[in-house]
Amino acid sequence: MTTEYISYEFPLNERIRVFIRLEQLFLQLDHFLAGTSIWDKRTTVSTLVDILQIFTRHDLKAETLKELERHSNRLNQLSTHEGVDTKRLRQIISELNSTSKILYATNGKIDLSSMESDLFKTITQRSSIPGGTCSFDLPSYHFWLEQNTELQEQDFNLWINQFATIRRAIDLILNFIRLSGETSNNTAEKGFYQFNLEPLLPYQIITIKLLRSAPYFVEISGGRHRFTARFMHAASGTTRPKQVTEDVDFQLIQCIF
Repeated sequence: MTTEYISYEFPLNERIRVFIRLEQLFLQLDHFLAGTSIWDKRTTVSTLVDILQIFTRHDLKAETLKELERHSNRLNQLSTHEGVDTKRLRQIISELNSTSKILYATNGKIDLSSMESDLFKTITQRSSIPGGTCSFDLPSYHFWLEQNTELQEQDFNLWINQFATIRRAIDLILNFIRLSGETSNNTAEKGFYQFNLEPLLPYQIITIKLLRSAPYFVEISGGRHRFTARFMHAASGTTRPKQVTEDVDFQLIQCIF
């Protein structure tokens, strides 16, 4: 569904940055997994390769458990506040704790052994080469792509199911963070806006929303102490984007949780 605004989300720490990248890849995975063409299957496998690379570079289990624990502690603190729906709060805390228990129950890092087949290893190795998974490069992959749908679905389920718990945890975390957002109306003078962050507050994500009809986009940069936003006219042809010279009204959402 098309909304009135375009949202530009920016994570303010590395952990949330990785979580959002994985969230996007999982959504992309869902989209192409529903397709039936060979190109859908190729893109599904390519997306799985990207997900696997993130998992091999980061200890996602440890990072996710830390974030789940942090959220659980914050929610427990809220339970003492007046006006809080304690029943709903207990349900949320229970969901966080049950997800944590499942992750804790796995020994060591997340088990990715189902993606250690010769076929998937070969695809992963060749994926770093532009066009490196052509039929003449990987005849075994070409053969797999031509097999019946039932066989391919079995393999996809085997590869994807190992990410189910970590995906659920990341979805919970990002949902809580986004729901904590406070919205304010602001103006960027001559297309530039800078905001100093309160160092004692746990900022996670900032989001800038612009009207869909606005003829520009926003570039955001920042870290623990501040962020800046530059509003840019979109490029056309060989023209490079340029910062707007007029004042720009926008909505700012600060997610502190």
